[in-house]
Amino acid sequence: MSSLPVRLVEPVIDDRIFVTQPHLAPLAEFLPYLEKIWSSKVLTNGGPFHQQLEQALCEYLGVEHLALFTNGTLALVTALQAHRITGEVITTPYSFVATAHSLLWNGIKPVFVDVDPDTLNLDPEKIEAAITPQTTAILPVHCYGRPCNLDAIQKIADNYNLKVIYDAAHAFGVKTDVGSVLAHGDLSVLSFHATKVFNTFEGGAVVCPDAKTKQRIDHLKNFGFVDEVTVVAPGINGKMSEINAAFGMLQLKHIDEALERRAAIDATYRRLLADVKGVRCISALEGPSGYVANHAYFPILLSDEYPVERDTLFNLMREHNIFARRYFYPLISDFPMYRGLPSAQSSNLPVAADAARRVLCLPIYPALADHDIERIVDLVAHPLGGAH
Repeated sequence: MSSLPVRLVEPVIDDRIFVTQPHLAPLAEFLPYLEKIWSSKVLTNGGPFHQQLEQALCEYLGVEHLALFTNGTLALVTALQAHRITGEVITTPYSFVATAHSLLWNGIKPVFVDVDPDTLNLDPEKIEAAITPQTTAILPVHCYGRPCNLDAIQKIADNYNLKVIYDAAHAFGVKTDVGSVLAHGDLSVLSFHATKVFNTFEGGAVVCPDAKTKQRIDHLKNFGFVDEVTVVAPGINGKMSEINAAFGMLQLKHIDEALERRAAIDATYRRLLADVKGVRCISALEGPSGYVANHAYFPILLSDEYPVERDTLFNLMREHNIFARRYFYPLISDFPMYRGLPSAQSSNLPVAADAARRVLCLPIYPALADHDIERIVDLVAHPLGGAH
């Protein structure tokens, strides 16, 4: 009997660097959680891990009430439903499409308003001019985790009797001197997607100001059921599973070290890019009084002084297996379902349009090595060659 020669298979080394990478707790630490689920046979419908994670997140984030969801988009859709938002809602064009999509799914007309040139958040000075008799709410985004002008937006909302629902997908753990940014507005919506600072594989949450609001949202995310024979609203199935909630409990144990590493990477980028002509770092170092950042993203803006256009740098980095992202390009208002709206015209949104043309988010995640940061910065600093 002849034997076949042994083939040695070389390991595939993936040296690609993506804009983000999920921070995962050690797999061995997750197994006891799974064993409890297998033992209890409770997989969903607000089981013990679901309840534990809601409470643990309230304590960690410094909020009173929180309702978990299967993802952030369903949380946004349901938040709008919870306050029966209709008509028109003022929002930003400079965000991920889920922000505006949640409005369309509710039959609401988005009204886009330009952003502030420093923060790239919704510009309060542009909001009032966009209010009409059909306006019922404002949907701002804490872009890159940097807080919106909370006081100015709330003052406008109070003057015009409007609801404020914050898309806080980027703002996990962000604080000011008055506490969590999530405690502002009528509701705040979080995403726990794999790309976020804190993830549960997929997931999301609505931060609620009181128990009554949380109860309504809990009904809406579970088909409107109060009990097995009583349905009080046309709800959906937005519940987080026990697997995701258990993973969230584990992730929460490691979140502080992840945030600490993100802060260190942010500081390294900022130091190495400080003297690069034409590069403006807009990730959040400065902010409101008492500001605590989460370093969710590291966006840069390339000015006219930079030697090449943004897309040239973007493609150059890809050639070197560095997959930065153009967050946010195109603007939401440029997509087919929105560009016909009067508020979507680029002449109405000059700051957002300019930022979309210039922005590039550099990789940032806890496992990003210092030598890779240096390699990324070297390309940014020397797009025409001549790197050291």
